[in-house]
Order: sequence, then C-alpha cells, then structure tokens
Amino acid sequence: MTSSRAVLVVTHGSRDEADAVAVTVARQLQDAGLGIYVLEPEVARLEAAGLRDFTAVPAGTGASRGCELAVVFGGDGTILRTAEMCRDAATPLLGVNLGHIGFLAEVDAEDASDVAAGIIERAYTVEERLTVDVDVMVGKRVVARNWALNEATVEKQARERMVELVVEIDGRPVSRWGCDGVVCATPTGSTAYNFSAGGPIVWPEVEALLMVPISAHALFARPLVVSPDSTLAIEIVDERGDGVLWCDGRRAADLPPGARVEVRRGAHRVRLARLHDAPFADRLVRKFDLPVEGWRGEAAKRMAAGGES
Repeated sequence: MTSSRAVLVVTHGSRDEADAVAVTVARQLQDAGLGIYVLEPEVARLEAAGLRDFTAVPAGTGASRGCELAVVFGGDGTILRTAEMCRDAATPLLGVNLGHIGFLAEVDAEDASDVAAGIIERAYTVEERLTVDVDVMVGKRVVARNWALNEATVEKQARERMVELVVEIDGRPVSRWGCDGVVCATPTGSTAYNFSAGGPIVWPEVEALLMVPISAHALFARPLVVSPDSTLAIEIVDERGDGVLWCDGRRAADLPPGARVEVRRGAHRVRLARLHDAPFADRLVRKFDLPVEGWRGEAAKRMAAGGES
C-alpha cells in the first residue's frame, strides 16, 4: 500500500500486550489510508499479532525517514531506543506507555484509542527537547563520541570502591568527589536517573543542564543547574580505578584513569509529539501519584461551581 502519509510503529519487543495494542492502532491508521512501517526485527511478531500490508525497514539510524511520526508502544526504554532511530531524521515520537511510570510517553495503554484519531486528524503538537553531545578524551585525543536525551552518566567500574572525579564547568574546576558517579542530565531527563540521584525536577521548556553527584563523600555535593551553553567536564583522577560512561543507560564507553568526559548542548534535538495540552504539573502529579487532596486553587473552585477547569 502506498500513501503520502506514513507512520513507523515500534513495540517493546517482549510484551504481547504491546504487539496487540500496536496492531489495533496500526489497522485504524491503515483504514484511514496511512502507510505503516515496521522494523525488520519486529515483523514476525506483528504479523503473528495480525498486522498485514506494511513496509519493513532496517532497524537503526534513519529507520524513520519518510515517516510523519514514530509511534512507540512500550515504556521509556523503548522510547529512548526509538529516539536513536529518529533524531537524525527529526521524526517526532509519540509514546503509548505500557511500562511503569513512562514519563516520556504521551498516553497510557487504556487511552490508546485516542492515538489513531489524533494522528489521522493531525491533532497533535510537537515539542523539541534539548539533548546533550558527549566527547570522551584520553590525553588530547577524542576516543568516543555519543549523545543523550535524558542523561550522560560517569560511573565507577568496580562495585566495591568509589571513583575519584574532578568536575569542571566552563573550563574552571568546581569540586573533587569520591563518589559512585556523576549524572549530567537534560530537563527531559530530570525525572529519570537525575531524580533518583536527588537532583531537581526541571520543567521541559526550561533551557538548562544539570550535574548531580551520586553518593559523594564530600562537604559540597549538591546538584548544580547551569546554563545550556555551558560545557560540563568530568575527569577521572583516580589512578587505581576505571570508570564507565553511560548515555541514556543504553550506550556505554569504558573510561580509563585520566579520561575526560565533556558534555554540552546537543547539536540535534529530539522531537516529542503531544496529543493533549496538559500542563507539566498535571503530568508530574499523575505519573508520580502525588498527593494533592485539599487543593483550593482557582481551577478547583471553578470545577466545584460546575464551570470549566
């Protein structure tokens, strides 16, 4: 089937529920005349779930070229995997959460019926999210390059001991930490590893970079929020210990003693599609199940009076 509009469908990979929901939405899109692209490793599963008349494409960078959207059925890990395929093509991602918190997802599985209608009617908006580019240097030589949507993390390699790090911002040393590692996060990633490490939650539209030490043994070990145009650097000064760089918890690079990791604003953004214009505060409350009983704001008064919220 040929169509001027096409959508890439990506699923979790090990959840039958994801395949079933994906096929239901894909069929609705096909009925409206949209073409469906499927990653080659997922073809057999989606065919077994009943999908027909699609185009198979190789998994990897560029898989979403020619697609209006990538619709992802899974949790944040599946969305991060799909972001690797969509970033260079600037294809927006729309996430249907079948994981736990699923902060990057737009809707939960029970609301999947809204997805096809929103896509067909083009009733979605697109947010552009800040990313980070990461260079690993040994001496004066760049030995690895990577990027992240959520965070780049320098961590200790050996479980039984800390790693000694010096952190630098804009070419000036800030502190030395004996710690388990350091998280360098984006606002999008502020609700992920950054949050677990004790960092602040930052609204997605805020332009900033975050640096948060993990279990640091130091008097000064507070999270830092810096300019999006700053360069964050982490040097391993421990001659006895290696480290490891993780980007979005998916892509790793070994860090020998003396290695330097530089983190800066990414040259390419990741685009997330939104079906609902809900405030970030509402998403925060819903995803983390935050207690808000007793709120007496203006919107609550209007709701109590029978007006619109």
